[in-house]
Amino acid sequence: MATPLNQIFPGAPQEWQERLRTIVDMMREMSLQHDPQAMVRAYGRRMVELMPSMRRISLSRRDLPPGQVRVTRFSGWQHEVNPWKEPEKLPHLKGGLLAELIWADEPQILNDCHISQDDPSYEFLSGQRSIMAIPLFDKGTAQNMVVLSNGEPHGFSPDELPERVWMANLFGQATQNLVLAEQLEAAYQQVERELQVVADIQRSMLPKELPRRAGLEVSAHYQTSRQAGGDYYDFFNYPDDSMGILVADVSGHGTPSAVMMALTHCIAHMLAGPPTEPSELLAHLNDHLTSRYTLESNHFITAFFGIYHPRTRCIEYSSAGHNPPRLWRARTGEIISLENATSLPLGIAPDLTWPNASLELQEGDRLVIYTDGIVEAADPQFELFGMERLDDLIRQVQGTPEELRNAILTAVDVFTHHAPASDDRTLLVIDQLT
Repeated sequence: MATPLNQIFPGAPQEWQERLRTIVDMMREMSLQHDPQAMVRAYGRRMVELMPSMRRISLSRRDLPPGQVRVTRFSGWQHEVNPWKEPEKLPHLKGGLLAELIWADEPQILNDCHISQDDPSYEFLSGQRSIMAIPLFDKGTAQNMVVLSNGEPHGFSPDELPERVWMANLFGQATQNLVLAEQLEAAYQQVERELQVVADIQRSMLPKELPRRAGLEVSAHYQTSRQAGGDYYDFFNYPDDSMGILVADVSGHGTPSAVMMALTHCIAHMLAGPPTEPSELLAHLNDHLTSRYTLESNHFITAFFGIYHPRTRCIEYSSAGHNPPRLWRARTGEIISLENATSLPLGIAPDLTWPNASLELQEGDRLVIYTDGIVEAADPQFELFGMERLDDLIRQVQGTPEELRNAILTAVDVFTHHAPASDDRTLLVIDQLT
């Protein structure tokens, strides 16, 4: 059990013990504050208890020319002003004793002061004979100052000054830290609001509804690791009843990738007419990306584009460095990797070409297209979810596309111990029904 102070220092005067208790209580109260204005208010209340006869003035020269000063607080005011939120309401003094004190950059004691009525500081120092000036340093200069005064000459002892300067600067630093924390929180909230707008715009570019075609059933999932991300999927309906399926993944994360994703969306929809083969769209994307954007930003984009022909149940495809989609054959139970038509990602170099390949979908077949956020999701030991686990789920879950989609997402979540996604995750499951 802690020993009471009056037992440790039995000869200590009662006044000393009460003063220490007041200071301890003040420090406790200061440590609970989150608002700088509330902190200063609580500090001022405690200072009145410690120094009831003193007048207190707070000054600032921040962003002012030499010889000028603002009064930020004054114990004689009936209504306080918040200097951080209402700086226009603060008295602005040009010259005078208070300006001289703060621009001197040094602690001072004036023990027989007579303030002139024409001094700009007269309103705050009239009738005061003793003044203690305590500079509050920021980057080596007294950007702020606390001035204590009373009506008696020789009211301050030089022995008090070192402790006053030390304590006032500690308090000033704590207040400044709260101000910075408040500004940082406001800036963070502003960034969050802007990121949410980016995320909303990005999601508005995704398909509003999944394609509904005879013989096909589609399920999709889109999840960003941050508010906005670089994954992208889209469907294109062509006049001959064929359907384009695009899945892309921009390198990196967050807002820069989201911007590149939006550009990819816009460029993809700029292609005049349906592509004659899948590689045509990839070449179109690459030409525009490299001519304007990616060569300077160092972004690249992996992409898979397929064109599904419902009359022949054939899918033509081409891949720009994207994870190979998986095709589960219902008749044999085998899994085929769509990797026969792949080359470099988009945006690396101009004038690239991509090969094409085609594959017939048979009744009951299932196509799974995904981004690397699925197979590269890691557990706490940094083991990746991997292709083998994905293939096992494709074989085992024989329900609807939505049921497989949910099974894969649940398995990834359990595998990562429910950790937040470290990369964007996009997943399409497409069944050939008839």
